[in-house]
Amino acid sequence: MMDKIALALAVIGGVNWGLIGVFQFDLVAWIFGGQDALLARIVYTLVCVAALWCVSFFFRDTSVTEH
Repeated sequence: MMDKIALALAVIGGVNWGLIGVFQFDLVAWIFGGQDALLARIVYTLVCVAALWCVSFFFRDTSVTEH
């Protein structure tokens, strides 16, 4: 469950960065009242933690073993 939540937050962060890069529009800041708003900073922090969690996906053994 944590993996899915982390992945969803990382996707939200990626979409937000895409919007910033293409349109110079920060969706998180727009929704929560600016980049300095407490809720926006919480979202940014959660996205960061989620992205760091997703780094662990690279090091996991996902091979299926048959018995």
